[in-house]
Amino acid sequence: MDKKTPEKVKYPIGQQDFKVLRQQGRLYVDKTRYIEQLVEEDQYYFLARPRRFGKSLFLSTLKYFFEGERELFKGLYIDSIEWNWEKYPVLHLDLNPERYFDKDTLENILNARFEEWEKVYDIENDGGDYSRRFRRIIENAHKKTGRQVVILVDEYDKPLVGNLNRSDHFEYFQEKLASIYSNFKSSAEHIKLVFITGVSRFSKLSVFSDLNNLRDISFSEDFADICGITEAELHQYFIPGIQTLADKEGISFEEACVELKLNYDGYRFSRGGSDIYNPWSVLNAMRESVVYDYWAETGKPTIVVEALRNLNVDLEKILNTDCTLDQLKGLDLSNIDPLPLLYQTGYLTIKAYDRETKLFNLGIPNREVSRDLFKALLPYYISVERDTPDSVARDILNAILKGEPAKMMESIDIFLAGIPYEMKIDDENNFHNAIYILLRLIGARTETEVHTSDGRIDLVIKTSKFIYIIELKFGKNSDMAIQQIREKQYDLPYRNDSRRIFLIGVNFNTTTRRIDKPEIQEFK
Repeated sequence: MDKKTPEKVKYPIGQQDFKVLRQQGRLYVDKTRYIEQLVEEDQYYFLARPRRFGKSLFLSTLKYFFEGERELFKGLYIDSIEWNWEKYPVLHLDLNPERYFDKDTLENILNARFEEWEKVYDIENDGGDYSRRFRRIIENAHKKTGRQVVILVDEYDKPLVGNLNRSDHFEYFQEKLASIYSNFKSSAEHIKLVFITGVSRFSKLSVFSDLNNLRDISFSEDFADICGITEAELHQYFIPGIQTLADKEGISFEEACVELKLNYDGYRFSRGGSDIYNPWSVLNAMRESVVYDYWAETGKPTIVVEALRNLNVDLEKILNTDCTLDQLKGLDLSNIDPLPLLYQTGYLTIKAYDRETKLFNLGIPNREVSRDLFKALLPYYISVERDTPDSVARDILNAILKGEPAKMMESIDIFLAGIPYEMKIDDENNFHNAIYILLRLIGARTETEVHTSDGRIDLVIKTSKFIYIIELKFGKNSDMAIQQIREKQYDLPYRNDSRRIFLIGVNFNTTTRRIDKPEIQEFK
């Protein structure tokens, strides 16, 4: 790509139509090499990625490719391969725009789209159900054009994801969508390609149970980079924008790259794939020349945090855990597992893969996602009064950075004191989760459940100068907590560290609903 002055680079913020993007001369990260793979290898594909990851733009690219609009692809990879560039009938069903608060929403979308296709392919609506209408559209499109049909379904699961907590709506949408998607198998002779995108793979939906030749490329190393921005692409397409960001922030180009990496990189979608940057956040950061939490503004993780709270999970464990591929793939409404929910919505990602155990290690992708998740979780565990000052949170972090453990614990106690009576911390797990969320949200480098030769440390906080080893108790006493640290020698792994080490025993008093005076010792 030729370097352009930053003023001339047009970033496609929110532009998901490939034709409009190309005609307006907006920046396009070339992903068309994947089209060649798709048309050569299989007939049915499914791709799951978190929201705002470029799924819609890729489907739009497929649409114009199969419609033969070669002029749009000049200079891109796909224009260099042998292809007839003939026009195929494309049925593009986009379920993303609506929010599906009521059952009529889906019917309105289906009616509008089906009526459009029926008009194009001279089909009279005989009043049949949606499944029959869709089947007739597929068959007639093939018959009229002489070419098999390309079917593109964007966000196939949007009605389902939005109604996970409304069983009647969920079942209704599931039944309607299943009847439509069943045509992918029954009309196979009329179909050239089916490409389905979504956030979640609902394990009991017929599109997965009935379509046995559906290829799920969500975890495929061959397609790991099909959406998102790789490190190489960042430096190929965004050099002018990175330099502008660096200039405005008064930092070097290299420092700007580090900031982008820490905040937006870290996603991984296969065993050995490269790390991926969130494209929505990178594009916004380039346009605004500011590193900010852009992805968080696109939606709130309400379903995720409600599931975590209702299932009373141990946040410290689930946000850094190991699991199998089967656990990640499916989402079952009747038995919600928070792991696939967190992974498929982008709050956890693959960090490593162990070939011997065949287990994936999951973690939070980056700072942006971490801040978004913990900010959303905080009210579910620590619903502080409105007049609790934000300065208290800053006091906690400042005390950590300055090596003042007593002041740190005093500020945490002040923060917890703002919890209304009805928002009780009613068990040890909730207490641990509340402290963990608070420390992560303020930006403290926190490790949990740290294994030693004789147990597990509840919390370890590290700065460039200090290490805090913390044992949390619920309804007991602080002496017991500090005694456990000493007896089990939790400080042993850190004794050769040059940083000052503080040992802190903490107890939540169930009567006063406050933290008892902590026991604090400095290791010497």
